[in-house]
Amino acid sequence: MSLFRLKGFPGTGNFRHGIHPPDNKALSEESKVEVMEVPESVTLPLLQHLGVPCKPLVKPGQTVRYGEMIGLGEAFVSASLHSPIAGKVKRVNMVTLPNGKHLPAITIHADGDQIPPQRLWDEMRSKDWPRDCISIYDPLTIVKIIHDSGIVGLGGAAFPTHVKVTPNDTRMIDTLMINGCECEPYLTCDYRLMREAARAIVTGALLTGRAVSAREIVICVEDNKPEAVKKLTEATEQTVIKIAVLKTKYPQGSEKQLIKSVLGLEIPLGGLPSDVGVAMSNVGTMATVARGVIKEAPLTHRVISVSGRGIKTPKNIFVPIGISMGEVIDFCGGITRNAARIIAGGPMMGFSFSDLSAPVTKGTSGLTVLTHDEISDEKETPCIRCGRCVDACPMNLIPTRLALAARYNSPSIASQYHIHACFECGCCSYVCPSKINLVQLIRTGKTLVAAWANR
Repeated sequence: MSLFRLKGFPGTGNFRHGIHPPDNKALSEESKVEVMEVPESVTLPLLQHLGVPCKPLVKPGQTVRYGEMIGLGEAFVSASLHSPIAGKVKRVNMVTLPNGKHLPAITIHADGDQIPPQRLWDEMRSKDWPRDCISIYDPLTIVKIIHDSGIVGLGGAAFPTHVKVTPNDTRMIDTLMINGCECEPYLTCDYRLMREAARAIVTGALLTGRAVSAREIVICVEDNKPEAVKKLTEATEQTVIKIAVLKTKYPQGSEKQLIKSVLGLEIPLGGLPSDVGVAMSNVGTMATVARGVIKEAPLTHRVISVSGRGIKTPKNIFVPIGISMGEVIDFCGGITRNAARIIAGGPMMGFSFSDLSAPVTKGTSGLTVLTHDEISDEKETPCIRCGRCVDACPMNLIPTRLALAARYNSPSIASQYHIHACFECGCCSYVCPSKINLVQLIRTGKTLVAAWANR
């Protein structure tokens, strides 16, 4: 273990295992957030979050306003959907996302007067966000607004935020932790938000802290982001919020590892942060909560990163949900001649894809474009039982056992070795000298276990 110590918190600022891949953030970390104009059309999948798809509320030919609800999240674990543009509904069709899911989606063509996206971003990065009047908002009112605004976690998991903040008498929340670690290589959208919209993040954190009745609010940032720490420190002056500066390590931003690093608490196997009195959210989510509650604005836009040596001009961009990946790439000058792979998300946990008509969703944190030089063309060889994947796994699993269980169609063994405890961080695949695609096999294994459990 490192000698790194976290000041003012029970944890050490570190966790067992994990890896130190090159972060490659220099490509885009100094690129200020740019704003994309209103696109000709957007395509909005009815499922952009964990849980149940929302129910469509519009029909082809119908005119919608900016911010109008077009899909209703009826189930508790669901999220409503709002139009990021004014226009006409063209159709409800099927769309395939980079993760392979084939989903119904609403396509809207821009028409009529539009809200300038620059105005929305200027509002987000304003310094006028309140910090001293949060108590006027009733906790249940905050939860309802979060629900009605369609807000989900913007760190990648896209879990409906209202579920996390709804009061639960059996699981009292002591600490609200806001994740600003952004440990995934290449991605810098959270970093730019922390530098450019720190006040919005702080207001959202105070509102969310009130919703869950937390006694303590902590914003967590890795120590390779000193400028973000500086901006957040300034924005949190004279508030109850604390800043935890943690060791830079992957996957520091995972909720179980982050709670261990800051609070020294272990979440039980199969458990949730709430089991140890913690609620967890992301800095981008907090800025969106501030907009939802203070400005009565639903989630329609988000900041994403477009980075990698295969993109001509890496950028951080404020985009409407539903814009195509191809339009985003074109906004960055297109791909280079030696580009080889496009990934939705980062290279550790993202999904490779080729259909550039796929839309940006609420859970899209960025696009990473890798070159041929960055992609290994080494062929897979048999496992040599070196144990490197075990040493790297932050969840103390045995990835080779899980992969073998999947490869040989043994869901009972995969379940026995706790395959669902794996959150697919990619540490095992990264260190494997045999180039075995362990994460892909584990994903297959989870599907096998689900089918076996429901047989």
